[in-house]
Amino acid sequence: TLWFDVEDLFEHAAGSARPSGIQRVAYEIYRALWDEHGPSGRIRFVRHDRQRQTLRAVTWTNVAGLFGRLAAAPPSSPRPARAIPARNDGPASDAWMRRLAGRLPPGLRHRLLAVARPQVQAVRALADLLGFLARQVADAAWRRPGAPAAREPAGDFAALARPGDFLVVLGAPWTYPGYADLLRHAQDRFGLRLGLLVYDLIPIRRPEWSDRARARLLRAVFATLLPAADAVLAISRTTAGDVERFAAQSGIVLRAPVGVIPLGCGFGAAAPAVASARLPPAGSYVLFVSTLEARKNHLLLFRVWRRLLEEMPADAVPSLVFAGRVGWLVDDLMRQLENTDYLGGKIRLIEDASDAELASLYRGCRFTLFPSLYEGWGLPVTESLAFGKPCIAARGSSLPEAGGGLARYFDPECVTDACTVIRATIEDPDGLRAWEAEIARAFAPVSWRTTAEAVRRGLLGGPAPEG
Repeated sequence: TLWFDVEDLFEHAAGSARPSGIQRVAYEIYRALWDEHGPSGRIRFVRHDRQRQTLRAVTWTNVAGLFGRLAAAPPSSPRPARAIPARNDGPASDAWMRRLAGRLPPGLRHRLLAVARPQVQAVRALADLLGFLARQVADAAWRRPGAPAAREPAGDFAALARPGDFLVVLGAPWTYPGYADLLRHAQDRFGLRLGLLVYDLIPIRRPEWSDRARARLLRAVFATLLPAADAVLAISRTTAGDVERFAAQSGIVLRAPVGVIPLGCGFGAAAPAVASARLPPAGSYVLFVSTLEARKNHLLLFRVWRRLLEEMPADAVPSLVFAGRVGWLVDDLMRQLENTDYLGGKIRLIEDASDAELASLYRGCRFTLFPSLYEGWGLPVTESLAFGKPCIAARGSSLPEAGGGLARYFDPECVTDACTVIRATIEDPDGLRAWEAEIARAFAPVSWRTTAEAVRRGLLGGPAPEG
């Protein structure tokens, strides 16, 4: 039996309205494996019981229902495009206070801001807490008597687990304190084998883009889990190389070479087109799908678009859509967007887009961009190709693996190189149509079933799947 640890999916849902790339990939693998092998009882799911320091079984219906709510429509009052994000730790969120204080004498202005800013942040923190509690109530309602019945009983993990079963980690729950100890305890108590899927080691390889404490925790967890893992899988050759390099530098002897799985793309459940007032007209924009964080390199595109507007007629420059929530280390970017009125409206920010909205954004864009400085794979690159849309991506890390010969590339640290490639694409509509035709002819998407069976085969062995 393969026992999949889904704790991080539930933890993520408690604090976020939308799934991240990792949660999306893990869920699509769960779903494909369940569809193929669920009735056999060989695919099961567990969460953490921290009080008892053990694991407890959960049903597939609960897992699928939770992800369905994350992937569905955005909150009932989604932020309009180009809204200044409601942040409680960055300067952009203080814009209205600074405008008001700007009417006052300097001495009074600074003192007023010093008093008012913490109060506003406290109100926002309270709103965030209330939102969290509301999601907890919704989850409790899902589990109460009278809620939709599970298609299968969860059973009792301690009674069902057998020596030789695999405990499989496809998500990213290792940022929780004591996680490595919990897994090792389960291994020792139940005689389980351990399987890990690694997306990236970015906090270890590039700590400048992550919280220092998280990097230390990740290093400690992998130092504990990698020697205990019976199978280690990676989503790209780049990540596999990073894992092997970390193991060698840490004196860790891996039990087997790191396996590389083919990563699926697209939304497992077809997302219909949707009409939304916050989506721009089809054909009027270029798309970048990603959380706004320093590593993703939104700032480079801000500079590229500013240069395009300086060098080209404004009506010849398409809008640039950032589709993603505001993350970390982007306070300077948010201030620059605010100060320039999002480059006069040429940049639009769409937060918490539903799967249907994302599908509409992909279908309606001219092409996509992905300038990230470092990736474990680059799911938006293959998503773009799956929608038949050309992608211009950063030349480095795993992105050439994701885009292959059907994407085009630029130096992610060179504004001039990025601007040259992007402008040439904007000014050559015939070439863009030919590029789309080439994608339609040559791109062969990897199905999530293929990914799921590669994971299963990497853990248990067996023949390669078809298609």
